[in-house]
Amino acid sequence: MPPKFDPSAVTYVYIRATGGEVGAASSLAPKIGPLGLSPKKIGDQIAAATKKDWLGLKVTVQLAVQNRQATVTVIPSAGSLVIRALKEPLRDRKKEKDIKHDGNLSLDDVYEVAREMRPRSCARHFSGTVKEILGTCYSVGCTVDRKHPSEVQRMIDDGELVCPDE
Repeated sequence: MPPKFDPSAVTYVYIRATGGEVGAASSLAPKIGPLGLSPKKIGDQIAAATKKDWLGLKVTVQLAVQNRQATVTVIPSAGSLVIRALKEPLRDRKKEKDIKHDGNLSLDDVYEVAREMRPRSCARHFSGTVKEILGTCYSVGCTVDRKHPSEVQRMIDDGELVCPDE
């Protein structure tokens, strides 16, 4: 016989979802079905929580389940924060594939993204977090102040560019 269900226990489930879209209930069911939740209702909650700020972007969503009630929290990755900072127009994900994000970010935008990612960063100093975000800019394909992100990283290493304190 399985152990008794503890109603006060909080269980965390992490799901990667596209903002503003209701995910397939069949993909949610194996993760949240054993917790006694309806995949359709949870899909609607995720879509409602991500519709405003993350429409069309892939983000990680944390579900905190307690007593068969789920609260949805969006935990954005560095890539989704950089793409959101580019302020690109909305695209239909199903029609347009292999999107190139070739925009330009200001250094202040990079600092803002780094401040948001700072609690989850592995860097000791804020300049290290900024360099992590610049690496993400490189992989996304955008430029920073009309320069290649690796050039801005080199400028930080050489001391030509001084990052602010948080």
